[in-house]
Amino acid sequence: MLITIPEVFGPDEVRALRAALEGAAWEDGRKTAGPQSQQVKSNRQLDPGSDTARDLGQRILQRLGQTPLFLSAALPLRILPPMFNRYEAGETFGLHVDNAIRVNPFSGERLRTDLSMTLFLSDPAEYDGGELIIEDHYGTQEVKLPAGHMVVYPATSLHEVVPVTRGARVSSFFWLQSMVRSHEQRRTLFDLDQTIQALAGRVGAEDGDVVRLTGIYHNMIRHWTEL
Repeated sequence: MLITIPEVFGPDEVRALRAALEGAAWEDGRKTAGPQSQQVKSNRQLDPGSDTARDLGQRILQRLGQTPLFLSAALPLRILPPMFNRYEAGETFGLHVDNAIRVNPFSGERLRTDLSMTLFLSDPAEYDGGELIIEDHYGTQEVKLPAGHMVVYPATSLHEVVPVTRGARVSSFFWLQSMVRSHEQRRTLFDLDQTIQALAGRVGAEDGDVVRLTGIYHNMIRHWTEL
């Protein structure tokens, strides 16, 4: 399931995030890549332990906790601190799959990467190339979103960032472990939740059918959740 979360941050908020990143010290992105990924990775990243990365990452996590569409799609249990990368002309990240297990650099907690996320911080007009290409069950998806928008997709997917040929592509990327491991079950729960919200908007949340469907949704959560 590939889901776009629009306008996680508005234009003024994105400008503030970018301003904080402009003065940051960028490092070789291969420092955080595994042996296989190092062969196909060419970009720069912010030190995850830097004050800038930690401050901006906390802003992102706080906002996502207030974003109903994200919560409905991801059902997050644990989220790794957001990281930040930058691609300029000639830089790319070839086809790869994300590590199944990652470690929180601050807590040492292990996390199963169920979902990958990219929050775009550059508008498409600012750069050429740099599309995120994701291979999923429905074919190859090409993603290049406006600044402030985010994509959520299964971490099991093969994916790549094609070379940037002009300008700079700046984004935040991170992973989470969902309360529901199965992609298929998460998709069913997401579809049901969105249907309930749409129905409640038409007939009211107190409608009997809406209440019953909400009960079914929560009972499915109880059955499928891993805590």
